[in-house]
Amino acid sequence: METALIIIGTLIGTFLLLNIYARIKMKKTPLVADHNEILTLSFKNFQQQTKGKVVLVDFWAEWCAPCRMMAPVLNEIADELTGNMKIGKINIEQQKTLAQQFKVRSIPTLILFKNGKEVKRFVGIKQKDFLLKEIQNA
Repeated sequence: METALIIIGTLIGTFLLLNIYARIKMKKTPLVADHNEILTLSFKNFQQQTKGKVVLVDFWAEWCAPCRMMAPVLNEIADELTGNMKIGKINIEQQKTLAQQFKVRSIPTLILFKNGKEVKRFVGIKQKDFLLKEIQNA
């Protein structure tokens, strides 16, 4: 019985240490600069920037590790889009009103808008090819 408790305690301790290490390492991951074609959206410019376009909007925060992982993917997508298809980003820490308006409960949340209206919603990390296909089909 004591041996089982020692083994379980060691496993839990190891898991906790690895979890702490991973969190520290992710926090040190540098922010990736946004591609010059990515729209920085706010409450003031949202309607104007999404009107007459198909826009994939990323709701994110600096402290969110999965959001940091999505940044390079969104940059690649922005580089490939043409015409009225765009990528937009909303920092939920700075634009709380928009996050509440669109009922964003977890991040990253990606919402596809067409002419300013929500068409589809994706939560979590998504692949580049999947997102490109969804944007082009909107």
